Amino acid sequence: MKDNIENPLRLSSLNHISLVVESVEESTYFYQNVLGFVPVRRPGSLKFDGSWLFGHGFGIHLLQSENPQNGVSKKTHINPKDNHISFQCENMEMVEKKLTEMGIEWVKQRVEEGGIFVDQLFFHDPDGFMIEICNCDNMPVIPLNGEMVRSCSRLNLQRPQPQLPILNS
Repeated sequence: MKDNIENPLRLSSLNHISLVVESVEESTYFYQNVLGFVPVRRPGSLKFDGSWLFGHGFGIHLLQSENPQNGVSKKTHINPKDNHISFQCENMEMVEKKLTEMGIEWVKQRVEEGGIFVDQLFFHDPDGFMIEICNCDNMPVIPLNGEMVRSCSRLNLQRPQPQLPILNS
C-alpha cells in the first residue's frame, strides 16, 4: 500500500464541490455576484433543480434541498475552525470593504508563523456554508519531508509520472 503514497489515486485537480441549498436562485446570485463564479450549462439528464457554476479553476454545483420548507441546517455563528472553503485574494482591504458594502457579516483572523502573517476573513453563504478569503500566498507551504518551499497558489503537488520508452516501428 505504500508504493505510491504521494498520489495513490493519481488525482490531478479539484473538479467541483456540491452544496445542498435552500434556494438555488439565492445561492446562485451569491456565488455569482459575491465570489465571481459564472453559471454554466448542466446536463439535461439531471432531473432535479440545481445550478452549476464555474470559476477560480473549479466548479460549484448547487443542489436544491428536497425539503426547503424545513430549511437547510444553517450555521449562524462564524467559527473559523468550522468546515469551509478558502479563496486566495490580491487585496484584503478591498475584500473587507466590499463585504461590508454588501452587508455581509464577517470575522477577521490573523495567523503568524516565523514573522510571516496571513490575514483571513470568514463569512457564510446564504445557507450557512463558511467561506474564507485570505492572503495565504504569504505563508510558504513546507512539506513535512522538507523537500521544497513554495507558496500555496504556486504549489503543484503532482509528481512526475514515469516515462514509458518510445518504440519506433
